[in-house]
Amino acid sequence: MIENIIQVLILILSASAIWLVSQKSKWSRWGHIVGLAAQPLWALTTIQNEQWGLFVLTLFYSYCWSMGIYNYWIKKEKMNETV
Repeated sequence: MIENIIQVLILILSASAIWLVSQKSKWSRWGHIVGLAAQPLWALTTIQNEQWGLFVLTLFYSYCWSMGIYNYWIKKEKMNETV
């Protein structure tokens, strides 16, 4: 049962993240946060199923989503402070 819930959450969060980052609106930067929120679920699933290649890919995606958060949330705020 819990596996099904995790799969549904992966679907909702991952699809929402990709949809958000592809938008030309103020909401696009939220896609990075939603995408990063899905990564623990991806990691859990890949570890449980011993899919090590996908686990490494999950780590890479986590890094990429984190860089998006840095660039669109943290760095942007730092730039606004210096102006």
